[in-house]
Amino acid sequence: MLAYRHAFHAGNHADVLKHVLLLQLLRHMALKDKGVRIVDVHAGAGRYALDAPQALKKGEFLQGIARLWPLADADMPAPVADYVQQVRRLNPDGALRCYPGSPLLALQQLRTQDQLRLFELHPTDHQALHELLGATRGVEVRRADGFAALKSQLPPPTRRALVLLDPSYEGQADYGRVLHTVDEALRRFAGGIVMVWYPVVTKPGAAALVQGLKALAPAGWLHARLHLQQPDAQGFGLAGSGVVVINPPHTLHAQLQDVLPWLARALGQFDGAPHLLQQHAV
Repeated sequence: MLAYRHAFHAGNHADVLKHVLLLQLLRHMALKDKGVRIVDVHAGAGRYALDAPQALKKGEFLQGIARLWPLADADMPAPVADYVQQVRRLNPDGALRCYPGSPLLALQQLRTQDQLRLFELHPTDHQALHELLGATRGVEVRRADGFAALKSQLPPPTRRALVLLDPSYEGQADYGRVLHTVDEALRRFAGGIVMVWYPVVTKPGAAALVQGLKALAPAGWLHARLHLQQPDAQGFGLAGSGVVVINPPHTLHAQLQDVLPWLARALGQFDGAPHLLQQHAV
């Protein structure tokens, strides 16, 4: 939705989970020399100032990346340390002021043979993204509805693709649009890796979304979820988030077996904050 601005939420616990997994998928895709087309369907602005009024309004990053920032690499699981190192690249003086969105994390891993396709509909965020990455080799930035535009990107010429869908879900329609878009994407290119992020909220669409995504993935799926905070007195709030990966690398489940419980302890805002890790492999 055009009212949504990720600048208010950048670096929160949902970003931590999403970006730890995204980085591991990017690492996996880079193991082969053949180029990869990375498609970010809801790209946002690409980079966020954590000392700006938007980020400071609720300070969500304080319960996310800021909790990990003072830790030494040796005190974190390797995939988490890898992710924090990518954030540190934007903050070379050691002070946490800037947070990379998914486009910038992907760019930091981009090889000359890879392609990065970024879609953002919000005019302000698109302009910021275009100024940040629009002139970069191998990158295309388009102001477009990523749901509708994804089909034009599949199948890629190299037959290797990683697709990220993480809409705001502020409108109930996003749940259905994700399912429709993933279904259409897999019909066009069944072998692509598709990563879908979703919020753990009181809306009824999330559970149906996860079950629907699993049903679209006969060749295998992975589901990771963190439940990190209690809803407010009215039952609202971002309690946690989850990620469903269709056609996941066979190594991902093992990588996350230590990561998920560690993140639940490190980011949990109540005792016994739970996590979930499931997979279906063919």
